[in-house]
Amino acid sequence: KSSLTLSMVALFVAASASAAVAQSTPENATTPKTPPAEASAGTAAVTPELIAQGEKIYQGAGLCYACHGSNAQGSVGPNLADSEWIHSKGTFEEIVEQVTKGVPKEQSKSGMPMPPKGGSTISDEEIRAVAAYVYSLSHKED
Repeated sequence: KSSLTLSMVALFVAASASAAVAQSTPENATTPKTPPAEASAGTAAVTPELIAQGEKIYQGAGLCYACHGSNAQGSVGPNLADSEWIHSKGTFEEIVEQVTKGVPKEQSKSGMPMPPKGGSTISDEEIRAVAAYVYSLSHKED
């Protein structure tokens, strides 16, 4: 469970290392199991199968582990396994967008850019899998 979550987070962090925004806002802190309305449809797509696929991509072709670490707890890129996000609220769709577009140095709050797709050549479907994995790491319900 934690290795799957860590792998997903690392991929996203590589892609959005500088783009994460604090997810622990007052409204999120009081309602952690109720995703924002814009994330509801996307969150339904986060299945155990997609998370498992995303972890494999995170640890492999997605290159996420290179910046976010094999455990997604950060290295060159930020920690993806906690609830802190820098440039978004950490919704599934926001993670997809961050991995897809990357984070230019000018927009990076850490000053470290993240190239689109983390510098990899993964497909849109693979991005969604990685995003599901990263999302699962920071949205644990236990």
